[in-house]
Amino acid sequence: MIRFTKIKWKNFLSTGGQFTEVKLDEHQTTLVIGENGAGKSTILDAICFTLFNKPFRSINKPQLMNTINGKNLVVEVEFYIGKKEYKIIRGMKPGIFEIYCNGDLLNQDAAARDYQKYLEEHILKLNYKSFTQIVILGSASFTPFMQLSLGNRREIIEDILDIQIFSVMNNVLKDKVVILKDKIKEIDDKIEVGKHKVKVQQEYINKLETDKKRQEQDVQHKISETNQEIIALSAEIETLTADYNTKEESVSDYEDQYNKKTELKSLYKKLTERINKAKCEIDFYHDNDNCPTCNQIISENVKTATIGKHETKIIEVSDALNSISDSIETIEARITEIDVIKEEIFELQTKIVKINNSIIASQNYAKKLMADLDQDDTSDEKILEEKANLKALAKDIVLIANERSVLNEDKFYHEAAGTLLKDTGIKTKIIKQYLPVINKLVNKYLSSMDFFVHFELDETFNETIKSRYRDEFSYASFSEGEKQRIDLALLFTWRTIAKMKNSASTNLLLLDEVFDSSLDTNGTDYVMNLLNTLGEDTNVFVISHKGDQLFDKFKNIIKFQKYQNFSRLA
Repeated sequence: MIRFTKIKWKNFLSTGGQFTEVKLDEHQTTLVIGENGAGKSTILDAICFTLFNKPFRSINKPQLMNTINGKNLVVEVEFYIGKKEYKIIRGMKPGIFEIYCNGDLLNQDAAARDYQKYLEEHILKLNYKSFTQIVILGSASFTPFMQLSLGNRREIIEDILDIQIFSVMNNVLKDKVVILKDKIKEIDDKIEVGKHKVKVQQEYINKLETDKKRQEQDVQHKISETNQEIIALSAEIETLTADYNTKEESVSDYEDQYNKKTELKSLYKKLTERINKAKCEIDFYHDNDNCPTCNQIISENVKTATIGKHETKIIEVSDALNSISDSIETIEARITEIDVIKEEIFELQTKIVKINNSIIASQNYAKKLMADLDQDDTSDEKILEEKANLKALAKDIVLIANERSVLNEDKFYHEAAGTLLKDTGIKTKIIKQYLPVINKLVNKYLSSMDFFVHFELDETFNETIKSRYRDEFSYASFSEGEKQRIDLALLFTWRTIAKMKNSASTNLLLLDEVFDSSLDTNGTDYVMNLLNTLGEDTNVFVISHKGDQLFDKFKNIIKFQKYQNFSRLA
């Protein structure tokens, strides 16, 4: 369980350079009051900023800095997890992010992102979404569970039930399956290459056996044909290379054309701005009879002369624009022409490469034929040697095939485990076991708030809401006050489940303006009764404008006020 004990901040939002400190575990219920803008909700933003580097409300991070002092923003929060005491310090100008455990600063060698990940995954075991669903219910920047997507609902419940490890395991398993598939594909490629080598080797042996009596004349004839083919291909390359060089030269002006186009477009833009400025001047003299600066009357002669001057300028600049537009069209036509030529150059390059490959293959073939003339490759000894090589190739293929069989077996077991770790596997079974408890708790809390409907979540986190007459409703069809009762019931449910699992349990509960919006008097009383039943290990902070109506319902009251443009505790 996370037991928050203290938070303090300075130069944060409207708070000044002196620390504002709030004890978080002294009283079971605390009412936070103050006028609008006095800084009541600052505690929500301070806690979220310290833990997750983002405020609770929709405030840009630079706006968190007090604009008067402009530096030394610091927020500190202290809490216990078991016997370990943690302190988180986060600040701006200068930037600070420090995590202390039992007074010792934890390793900061890793990047800030990894440091934040360590805080959320290994210490808090909560991310921002789950934290705001369990700890905070506010009127600003808060998305109730019922308004979240099904994916986000699943993420929050997995966090609360502490089963997100299955998702992590599934991701690791997916990576391993991908590696296995790559290895199997690599082995398949090796087997195919081996088969091809065996085929080539067998064909070579057959050739040795069947061509044993081939005349030297036949070999010489093939060499001659190959050389003629090489000569023909070389001539074709020369022709293609010449064509390639010619086309390369013809597009040498590409960069100049592109730069000219850029310059002309920039000039076109500037001239267009001149025309727009001149038109604004004309509109000004049409619409105004007095000078807005000195408040003197503008004579008709001045108006006419000035308007005429700007109209003449518009005509001159318009002519220049037309000329520039024609030049741009000409350049774009040239660039299009160059692009076509470049496509032709690419095709020529491809042809040249293919022909060069053919020449190399022919040269290699000619060398092999010459070697055939220089040595007796068709002897019985050579044939026996090649058959031994063939046997070795076949043995290698068998060994590789056995390795593939082992990898396929591993892949089968990994995929079977992956099926269990998917959302529809183990996690769904665990969630199904908790769903009756979740639904029972939600309905219990709804009844406690005098809201008698039957609420039910299924394993895909879709809701069914029925009235006592069994009419079905959706969350959206209820009034704002009824929605708020559902949101509160879910909040209390997640806290209870988290406490049962001890995965995301915390003493802190923050309610921001919950009593100020849609709850009627009876609803307020029901919620207060519910808050008083949460137990001594829960510390509830309620931020409200209705201090006069709620004053006698809380064991402790904190009041914020503005003093010399700074927020402070009264």
